[in-house]
Amino acid sequence: MASIYALKGRFQALLRPMVRAMHALGVTANQVTAAAALISLALAALVYWGAPRQPWWFALLPAWMFVRMAMNAIDGMLAREFGQQSRLGAYLNELCDVVSDSALYLSLFALAGLHPAPLLAFVLLAVLTEYAGVLGPMIGAPRRYDGPMGKSDRAFVIGLLGLLLALGWIGARTTELALALGSLMCAWTVVRRVRAGLRHDAAQDVAHRQGEQS
Repeated sequence: MASIYALKGRFQALLRPMVRAMHALGVTANQVTAAAALISLALAALVYWGAPRQPWWFALLPAWMFVRMAMNAIDGMLAREFGQQSRLGAYLNELCDVVSDSALYLSLFALAGLHPAPLLAFVLLAVLTEYAGVLGPMIGAPRRYDGPMGKSDRAFVIGLLGLLLALGWIGARTTELALALGSLMCAWTVVRRVRAGLRHDAAQDVAHRQGEQS
């Protein structure tokens, strides 16, 4: 299933010179992770506070979503390519992403007339999507990033909604419909990630049995 995540390799190639420069300056992966989370929380608060009075505050969402995707790629590259991987970093990476995503999504409550159910469902299913991904290693499978509504895809959806809201092109009903569709795609993503993890585990069991018989 197609996902924006498939473009990660090309995106990382563009960022690599910046990552090298940041490493030379002594910047660490955990610092980037923490900074991205703190800025996300602050920006979510700004949108929630400012957008009811001035809808153009919603434009902060697409702008920040792009920068945040870059920071998410940068912290991973610093960790993998410069020997900064750590158990603390693994916890920070997953927890900060879930908290930041949830805060940014919830900032859409600034939209007048928005029914809470579609947004809350989207936030909950987004968390379950990431949880289904990180459960893979618990059964011997890799961390799953399957689409169609992974982290990058959700960032695109929320960013697009923010842009359209800032321009005044959509309102609460259209936003609710988009969130409902996004929730369905998140649910499908959970199923796909679980199935993919189980298939990987089953394949390993078959290979192990074949090795014992040889």
